[in-house]
Amino acid sequence: MKISDTPIKDLLIIAPQVFEDHRGYFFESFNLLKLHKQGINSNFVQDNESKSTYGIVRGLHYQLEPKAQTKLVRVISGKIYDVAADIRKDSPNFGKWFGIELSEENKKQLLIPKGFAHGFSVLSEQATVLYKCDAFYAPEYDAGIIYNDPRLNIDWKIPEDKIILSEKDGKLPVFEKAKNNFK
Repeated sequence: MKISDTPIKDLLIIAPQVFEDHRGYFFESFNLLKLHKQGINSNFVQDNESKSTYGIVRGLHYQLEPKAQTKLVRVISGKIYDVAADIRKDSPNFGKWFGIELSEENKKQLLIPKGFAHGFSVLSEQATVLYKCDAFYAPEYDAGIIYNDPRLNIDWKIPEDKIILSEKDGKLPVFEKAKNNFK
């Protein structure tokens, strides 16, 4: 398992060691002991899975403290553009975002710590995304930022006229008006 930094502190890319041969492939997609040895001390308690088609944008989502979640995101099938925006008010990267292509081919994962808003766009015909969370879903702490916030100015890698949102995601506030209790 190779862990790489991103330009934003605490946001990490995890690439598993993949063993391939004529039968297919094998890899450990999750190993708590190996993560702990690397200083990643999240104890994941919930798995979430979504299946979406091309053009879907999900997010940007997060849970407020004290129910904030660290997420470990990977793609089982298809390809997405995964985005995490730093909303920690005391961070030198406050208001900055990072995006990475996650796919069934590259098998990379993105570790998104508490204090980040998360979203993704589907770049393939369809994609199945699995992510682990270290806190249970708590709807009363649910929050988000609109996908096309002008301050963040995220390029979702999808033409604007092809973007598909849920009703809920279409009503999320802009960055400046979003609920935020991260310090």
